[in-house]
Amino acid sequence: MASINCKSFFTSLMILVALFGVGVDGKVHKVGDSSGWTMMGVDYQVWASSRTFQVGDSLVFEYNNEFHDVTEVTPHDFELCYSSNPLARYQTGSDTVTLTKPGFQHFICGVPGHCDIGQKLDILVFPASLGPVAAPVPGPVRSPISSMSPSPSPLADSPPRSSMSPSPSPLADFTN
Repeated sequence: MASINCKSFFTSLMILVALFGVGVDGKVHKVGDSSGWTMMGVDYQVWASSRTFQVGDSLVFEYNNEFHDVTEVTPHDFELCYSSNPLARYQTGSDTVTLTKPGFQHFICGVPGHCDIGQKLDILVFPASLGPVAAPVPGPVRSPISSMSPSPSPLADSPPRSSMSPSPSPLADFTN
């Protein structure tokens, strides 16, 4: 019984680590590399295609905030370059966005016309890698006798079933 609870605990722990990226140090990606977040000279689709983004990573947007901003938008608003209904807006000129969930994320410059000429970035964020934490969870411990049998019983890994009635007496077969 203890091995079943221990196995369940470790399985649950691995699922939580995978979902939330606990203990995982993320990479920092400077958007546009040395060019930064600008309208000219960077193809952000090409820039993003050479990287893998994971939960826990950060995007650093560096730009002149007198001329640009960073606006996170829905996929629909990304396609239309529509910035009037942002999910988030950043305007400091040096913004760090931590990637907290897997899936697509979409960023545009909200200044009219900038997105239309290419100042837009969409990325796919993968779940955090488990790294060294991803050691396999050990299976149930078996006695040497059960491990010597040619094939395991289909009930070997099943929890014991409880019964409300007493077990039959070993003498029951001899009394009839």
